[in-house]
Amino acid sequence: MSAIFESYEREFCEFSSSIHRGIENVRGAGDGAQRQRAVKSIETDVAECEALVRRMDLEARSITDDNVKAPLLGKLREYKGELAKLKRDGREASATAATADARDDLLNTAERGDGGSGYSGGDFSARGQAMETTERLARTGERIKESRRALLETEDLGVSILHDLQGQRETIERSRESLHGADDTIGRSRKILSNMGRRARANKIVFYGVSGMLAFAILMIIYYKMR
Repeated sequence: MSAIFESYEREFCEFSSSIHRGIENVRGAGDGAQRQRAVKSIETDVAECEALVRRMDLEARSITDDNVKAPLLGKLREYKGELAKLKRDGREASATAATADARDDLLNTAERGDGGSGYSGGDFSARGQAMETTERLARTGERIKESRRALLETEDLGVSILHDLQGQRETIERSRESLHGADDTIGRSRKILSNMGRRARANKIVFYGVSGMLAFAILMIIYYKMR
């Protein structure tokens, strides 16, 4: 089992527990500020879970031992399913918070209507400043979300590039093994050709020796006949 994968698993479980606590906080929050803090915490934890799943994916696919790789890929599928459920629960919690905020706004509006014109200009000014501050915080939050999405997209691109590099490395390793095999074959062929050449030279020497002996024998026969 990969120690890195196990560390990612532990972190995922911690963030998953934090998301469930955040959902309970949304349901039990007494005011809009508490609900919004809980919703932002859920969104942050979901983003962390997404990043951890991508890291687990990369780690599992980088392992070459199939006996280790297969169980990790099975676990990865389970975590992806759990991540999808956490996202759904987070969206539901956000919708619940929005509904509760809208209800509180309606109740506050009704209460102000019942209160008549008892508010001073300073109260309206303070409320206006508070609303402006809230809008600025909302815009800042949106920019942070956009930055986080950009970072996640960059991380996805990095993971994709690493997958491609992993595939290229495996291709190079297979090509290297094929080249080693070809070198071994060439080496064996060279030895066979060398042995054949030595045998051919030996056969040629034997042939010349036998031919020389036959020629000498013929000359001796002719010599004795001419005497």
